[in-house]
Amino acid sequence: MTVRLRHVLPWLVGATFGIATVTPGFAHAANPLNDHAAEVDPRIGTGGDGHVFPGATVPFGMIQLSPDTAVPDFKHAYKWAAGYQYGDPTIMGFSHTHFSGSGHSDLGDVLVMPIAGDVRLEPGDATKPGSGYRSRFSHDSEVVQAGYYAVTLSDYGVRAELTAGRRVGWHRYTFPVGKPAHVLLDLRPSIYDYPGKVLWANLRVQPDGTVTGCRTTRGWAPGRELCFAMRFSQPMTSRELYNRETDVVYKGFAGPGNQPEDQHAQNGRALVGVFDFGELKRPLEVKVAISPVSQGNAIANLDQDGAGWDFDAHHAEATAAWNKALSVIDVAGSPAQRTGFYTSLYHAMLAPTLSMDVNGDYRGPDHQVHHADGFEFYSSWSMWDVYRAEEPLMVLLRPDLSTQFIRSLIAAQQASPFGMLPVWAYQGLETWCMTGYHAVAIIADAYVKGVRGFDPDQALKAMVSTATYGNYGDLADYMKLGYVPIDKEVEGGSKTQEYAYDDWTIAQMAKAMGKRDIYATFEKRSTNWRNVWDPKTDFMRAKLSNGQFREPFDPASAAYGSDYTEANAWQYSWYVPQDVAGLISAYGGDAKFVTKLDQMFDAKVDPAIFKNVEDITGLIGWYAHGNEPSHHIAYLYDYAGAAWKTQQRLKQIIDSQYDTRPDGLVGNDDLGQMSAWYIFTALGFYPVTPASDEYAIGRPFVPKAAIHLPNGHTFTVVADHMDDAHPYVGAVTLNGKPLDRVYLHHAEILAGGELHFTMQAAPNKQWGEADSARPTAMSRYRQ
Repeated sequence: MTVRLRHVLPWLVGATFGIATVTPGFAHAANPLNDHAAEVDPRIGTGGDGHVFPGATVPFGMIQLSPDTAVPDFKHAYKWAAGYQYGDPTIMGFSHTHFSGSGHSDLGDVLVMPIAGDVRLEPGDATKPGSGYRSRFSHDSEVVQAGYYAVTLSDYGVRAELTAGRRVGWHRYTFPVGKPAHVLLDLRPSIYDYPGKVLWANLRVQPDGTVTGCRTTRGWAPGRELCFAMRFSQPMTSRELYNRETDVVYKGFAGPGNQPEDQHAQNGRALVGVFDFGELKRPLEVKVAISPVSQGNAIANLDQDGAGWDFDAHHAEATAAWNKALSVIDVAGSPAQRTGFYTSLYHAMLAPTLSMDVNGDYRGPDHQVHHADGFEFYSSWSMWDVYRAEEPLMVLLRPDLSTQFIRSLIAAQQASPFGMLPVWAYQGLETWCMTGYHAVAIIADAYVKGVRGFDPDQALKAMVSTATYGNYGDLADYMKLGYVPIDKEVEGGSKTQEYAYDDWTIAQMAKAMGKRDIYATFEKRSTNWRNVWDPKTDFMRAKLSNGQFREPFDPASAAYGSDYTEANAWQYSWYVPQDVAGLISAYGGDAKFVTKLDQMFDAKVDPAIFKNVEDITGLIGWYAHGNEPSHHIAYLYDYAGAAWKTQQRLKQIIDSQYDTRPDGLVGNDDLGQMSAWYIFTALGFYPVTPASDEYAIGRPFVPKAAIHLPNGHTFTVVADHMDDAHPYVGAVTLNGKPLDRVYLHHAEILAGGELHFTMQAAPNKQWGEADSARPTAMSRYRQ
């Protein structure tokens, strides 16, 4: 069955990302000036399993200033990976760091809460109003925009407004008349919280009233230190610093000051500061800068990026930054289509995030401070997800940023104690989450498509070093046996497949650079997927060290630590993006391949089978759009001469898996991958094999889109008769000439021009049927 979305909100009934009949054109009555930031709805994905945050940030910014509705114990925290769930009734504060759409989580640093009246030092119980400093709120009072968030904290009568710069979060609090105003700073809470997570913290009030501090946590990236500097637009009347530790035997000797209000600094694992302002006659502004390095660097970030006191001006700057970023594509369509598209583009531009101070300092995977010379250091790398479509989207739209990202990856590898490129890193530190070494795919994809500005020799050296580090994921056995034995390493089946693809991308980079020896080594390794293919069952399977497939075998079985990563055999057996032609041959040819694909999509599956694998969501048969291993599968019909079935399946996915409601993402957005899949698919083409220069053509889901390329050219996609009654592609022209193949070259897009679809009611089964019309795949290329 297909997992449907729930909790329909009255103001969004009927609004979907799906097809609507519109008159092509880039202006629309509600948005005559193409203010694309106004078409973004950051609430999409804040409910259910989307795991995105609604707060204020700028493109790829270091600050993600957003409300936290709960920070439950990590065992129950999956839905709160972004700190916010749309269905929650209270807000416990506004913290400055968040992931967008991650499945696991951390962050939630520097939690701030404005309070009117009496101050409570504990957050309290969300079900018991008044039990702590958290406050109830209503969605009716929320204003959620790109770069801006506002809400009324109903228990205090405080209007809270947030905006952001690259390294600074800006708050404006309007307090009720007649009640004393306070700002509480809590250094204890953290997203995915648990006892003992805070290893140490310090808090200080500087002579000029600047509040500074640092916190070290043992979270997803153990030993992560984050520092901050905070200033207020009005002087404090008093302040209190507390150390709320109760579970330690020895605290050392007390410093100067007998009361919380006497102390200029505190150290400990449970620090809280309360800053008092009396009865205010005008709004209070607060600005907070963060640094992964030091309090001094945080102050410097605040001085440079947070000069002055003008909340509205900074709000306008954030809006302008989003309008500039989103203007790379102009899309026509219904209001719902445009909201869906621009919100997806917004989500795709949240990560990776800047992780460098104004002086160029950043924290590396060795926990040491390094200096970026001539580039900006970025982190927040969900590699297993974003190499598929998110980073290829940046290569197309923002190659300048791709250069910065790749230089950041090389710098991280050079500082790594293991000599490896990032696997899943944030704020410069490695988590070792997920599988593969997909940073190599990101680098190779950019290089093959012409991105320069980084040292290719350094990059290739980093790629080879990563792919030959035998202690990682049992690469030693993989290099020896040609597969990852399941009795030595969990998820050995899918790891073999992922390594083989990554190896292919290294080969493509080496080939483009003329490094024939490296090319030959990794091209051979890229065929290792065949070692886990079982022709008796027609599934990819994990093997034992003795060369036998592991028994018993159930293709429906999925569990963490099984033969596959967050998937089962039905989902991973299609993962050979570098050699789809070879996979088709293994299945027995086009007809059998297409039949097997249909069986996967049309199967009757009870979602309860995946109740213990929370990432597998968005089911259409065995296809699971809520998790990345399925993302390329609908496009595989193109490779078997059945492009019309790709069109059919894409409509099925778009109609059931995306919506403009708060629960409009059926799975984790995974730092932009789910959104990037939608953007490419809506435009009509998709990068099935990053590090190839080809895009498989599907069908568009907007009637007109103009991609404004960084070279000054514009590539326009137009779809005639695009509505529910015309779901199939009848004919395609490229620059006025018939296009008989079902793929595009990257260079054809960069050249500008027009890709024109004529949609029709019945499928055109001949378009793309010929072998020469299909996207290139390795086995065909080698013949």
